[in-house]
Amino acid sequence: MLQREKKSFFNAKECMKHYLLTILCLLFIFVDHCPAEEMDIDTLMQQVEEALNGKTAQMNLTMRVKTSRLERTIKMESYSVGKDKSFIKITYPRKDTGVTFLKIDNAMWQYVPRIERVIKIPASMMLQSWMGSDFTNDDLVRESSIADDYHCKLIEKGDEYLVELIPKEDAPVVWGKLLMWISKEHLIPTKVRYFDEENQPVRVLFYNEFKKFGDKMYPSKWVMENETIEKKGNQTIMEITEAVFDQPVADHYFTKRALKQFSQ
Repeated sequence: MLQREKKSFFNAKECMKHYLLTILCLLFIFVDHCPAEEMDIDTLMQQVEEALNGKTAQMNLTMRVKTSRLERTIKMESYSVGKDKSFIKITYPRKDTGVTFLKIDNAMWQYVPRIERVIKIPASMMLQSWMGSDFTNDDLVRESSIADDYHCKLIEKGDEYLVELIPKEDAPVVWGKLLMWISKEHLIPTKVRYFDEENQPVRVLFYNEFKKFGDKMYPSKWVMENETIEKKGNQTIMEITEAVFDQPVADHYFTKRALKQFSQ
């Protein structure tokens, strides 16, 4: 009898040991595969920026600008390497065909064929309207960085992440605050609202119609709506008709010589 009780005790002890090991394994698996919402906010924003920019990107885009007085369409080709290098060529309408833009690090130039001049765009003009649209020079060449230029705070983590971005003191931005809604599935923004320094809404950008370009899911339609009193109702729609991501882009696009060379 004593022998049987002793054996039962050791069996129970062995079962408990296996049970504890199982629990530890499950905890390890859970920690090792925790959802993105538990990740560090800085890591999250770095991944968002990388997903939005890609290592490289080659695109054909159509931009439609709508105001109370006019509507215009602009078509362009775009080549970029991360957020450090960008080259854009206007292909339509005829009067703007051949206008090119080049951004390398923090410097930006424009070439205008009809006057045969290369114009350097100063830092003070980066937040000015690009080609009469609701996008800015900075939006098109991505000089500012959501990961580097803003203090980020996770506000909500429901169906999407909601992140508040407050600019750092020395950041080259004029926004007082940004609110960014981020897709958990793609780690790409679905909406960004921009506020001025008095916390008044200035514009809102919607990233719509996610499509697969190669192996990458990406929003093919960007809609920027102006929220200021003066320009309320203005809208700019950017549609990506073709895109190739993370493939080598020729270095010759990213020299000042390219502004005139590829203008033809």
